[in-house]
Amino acid sequence: MAAPGLKKVAPYWHSYATMAKQRWWGREILELVSTEFRDRSIEYYRFAIESGICCINGKSAKLGTIVRNGDRIENIVHRHEPPVTSIPVKVLQVDRERDFIVIDKPGSIPVHAVGRYYKNSLIQILQTDFGFEKVYPVNRLDRLTSGCMIMALSPLRARQITDEFVAGRVKKEYIARCQGEFPDEVVCEEPLLTVDRQMGLNIVHPEGKPAKTLFKRMFYDSRTDTSVLLCRPFTGRSHQIRVHLQFLGYPVANDPIYSNTTAFGPKLGVGGIDTTPSVERFPPLPPSALTPNATKEVISPLLLTDNEYLGKTNIMPPNEFHQEALKVLNNESNRALLPRETGEDIGYASPIPLSSEAVKIIMALRNMKDGDEDWSRWRDNVFTGRKPLVPPLPVGSWSNKPSVNEAAITARMLEGKDKNEIMTTDFLSEAEQIDQPSDEGLYCKDCYLPLHPDPDPGKLYIFLHALRYTTDLGSFETETPWWARESWDGTGWVKY
Repeated sequence: MAAPGLKKVAPYWHSYATMAKQRWWGREILELVSTEFRDRSIEYYRFAIESGICCINGKSAKLGTIVRNGDRIENIVHRHEPPVTSIPVKVLQVDRERDFIVIDKPGSIPVHAVGRYYKNSLIQILQTDFGFEKVYPVNRLDRLTSGCMIMALSPLRARQITDEFVAGRVKKEYIARCQGEFPDEVVCEEPLLTVDRQMGLNIVHPEGKPAKTLFKRMFYDSRTDTSVLLCRPFTGRSHQIRVHLQFLGYPVANDPIYSNTTAFGPKLGVGGIDTTPSVERFPPLPPSALTPNATKEVISPLLLTDNEYLGKTNIMPPNEFHQEALKVLNNESNRALLPRETGEDIGYASPIPLSSEAVKIIMALRNMKDGDEDWSRWRDNVFTGRKPLVPPLPVGSWSNKPSVNEAAITARMLEGKDKNEIMTTDFLSEAEQIDQPSDEGLYCKDCYLPLHPDPDPGKLYIFLHALRYTTDLGSFETETPWWARESWDGTGWVKY
């Protein structure tokens, strides 16, 4: 049962399928997926490929396979969707005559299916829970941001409203709670640039896109040393309000990126970060529990028969990965490591050369994310001799819709086949642990991922809310969120 304040989805098998993008052409499959996607660890992607569940053009890919123009890539995963808030999506207005709806999106829910989110994405919730056959978002909100959204019910209406947003004819008003005592009114016009999409990092940069935001203080709360602001963005850049407030020295009070002292240091990026280009790169840090001075021993790989598991290639304990990466970066080793293992993939998709400060911020955010995912436990678990991943349907028979897959899996189970032939579930029971003290977590019995305790609901949203939009169709507004009221006493505030 979900903890109070959370909505959870049971893990399920799912197939991702996509055509090879141009920047993928000519790249080796493991390097490609480990660099382009950070949803799982390098070791997991290697394990999945060697289990045969990553396919190119309907055939299982092998390590060393080069991706070509026209290739169709499919990857089958046991999807563990992160919990989202139990605060429901609210439909504020339905206008079928003019083909649009207005909704109030809670923080923590992404608009589109992305990464590990599918059933808990806004579009799927509107289709599954509210019965809308098709919805077309015309304004985007970050996953952590809550508030008003206009959704078209037809492509024509979507284009018309989108054109209004692009032309700047829509009046957008947000409400935010920031750190410190904000001045009465400030206009910020610093240009903004996205430098790392995987970590969602945007910075003030002279080569960025023009951006303008008006901030007006509504009130200052001396009890929490925070201010509630009315924010009026005149442009629509990614993270515009969040980055402008950080630049001014008043970041959104619970922002896990721009109010994060581990990543930005005690000054939290006030006045912007250094933009001097640098070639300096850093490998990911080993998990803190497995650093050289740690008392816990790394579990060594077991020798398995060829029929059990052929993985294990180029796999080392985490700290040895880090030390080897340092040698590669210092030209002391010719060992072939992937860009993600040395940190050389940082800035791969950045439109400008990154500064040393930007690289350190991105690496800090990566290390925090990897630590939260606890990939060291996953590695230890696989090292104890788990067999390859075996999805419950044959490769090549998967749909991109979970409901279709679930029906096929159920039908196959009802055929009377032996359960071990259908799903690999006999390796770990739900309560079994692998050489771990009794107070440590469990593993998924189907894909061996570490199972995490429920997150603090306060980490699933930020103090930023789309309050009101005024368009040619009318003015649409939500209620003021609880954290923006003068009576709020700081309950649920997670500081980073």
